[in-house]
Amino acid sequence: MKTTIYIQNLKCGGCANTITKNLSTIEAVSEVTVNVEESSISLTYLNDEKLAEVKDKLKVLGYPEDGEANGLGAKAKSYVSCAIGKMS
Repeated sequence: MKTTIYIQNLKCGGCANTITKNLSTIEAVSEVTVNVEESSISLTYLNDEKLAEVKDKLKVLGYPEDGEANGLGAKAKSYVSCAIGKMS
């Protein structure tokens, strides 16, 4: 199945790099494409359980789905994830 997820806190290529690397490690998730301008991620996944795992991973990295809580903690996590993505 394919989907597009719109997320918060996506700022640059460093963020995109971190997201792509982390989501690509999830088994049965593939074709991860991050669009910084649209703050979206397109991907292919096996089932709803894998999609939930993707969304949980995004939240842990500081990139919650649009419409979800986006407090200071999530924003801080996204800055750290962004910096890591720029270094790798």
